[in-house]
Amino acid sequence: MILILLGPPGAGKGTQAERIVQTRRIPQLSTGDMLRAEKAKGTPLGKKVQAIMDRGDLVSDRVIEEIVTERIREPDCKRGFILDGAVRTVGQAKMIDRVLKKQKRELDVVIEIEVDEEELVKRLKKRVAETKAAGKPVRADDNEETFRKRQAVYREQTAPLIPYYKKQGKLRSVDGMGSVAAVAKAIDAILDEFAAE
Repeated sequence: MILILLGPPGAGKGTQAERIVQTRRIPQLSTGDMLRAEKAKGTPLGKKVQAIMDRGDLVSDRVIEEIVTERIREPDCKRGFILDGAVRTVGQAKMIDRVLKKQKRELDVVIEIEVDEEELVKRLKKRVAETKAAGKPVRADDNEETFRKRQAVYREQTAPLIPYYKKQGKLRSVDGMGSVAAVAKAIDAILDEFAAE
């Protein structure tokens, strides 16, 4: 089963992805992790990535494509995987489609976790207040201004994936405003459908 979790920052994608990794025994592939692993291996591709990052440049979609292609050939990806952060734009979605097609595989489902942005801001403020009250340090990016900027970037760059995947018939949506358990149950119902096929 190959899937993507979509949703704005704070929607709970990370929490749900971790759970899916445990329950479905498929790896979560994040571009950041793949880049670090490739660098650590010291392969020719890893050295190329190291040089790009040392210059402070962004790794191009072409290099990401090479890394994703290599990673999904590994044995742990045979049963499927979750793509995390590798698909943030329509261009990257097309790249993933291409990579999978070359390996005679395809994306099964894209699950959009729908959330209310203003409610997420309230949750953020509550979390920050609780962290401060407990005398713990607050993460530097845990503030409303940064959070709203990340939301805006999501709407501008990533939200266009919603109609892209809807057109392919791959998009399913779940209400992300419930408890973690309720969201998990809704996601599992969708995944069970695909596992049964």
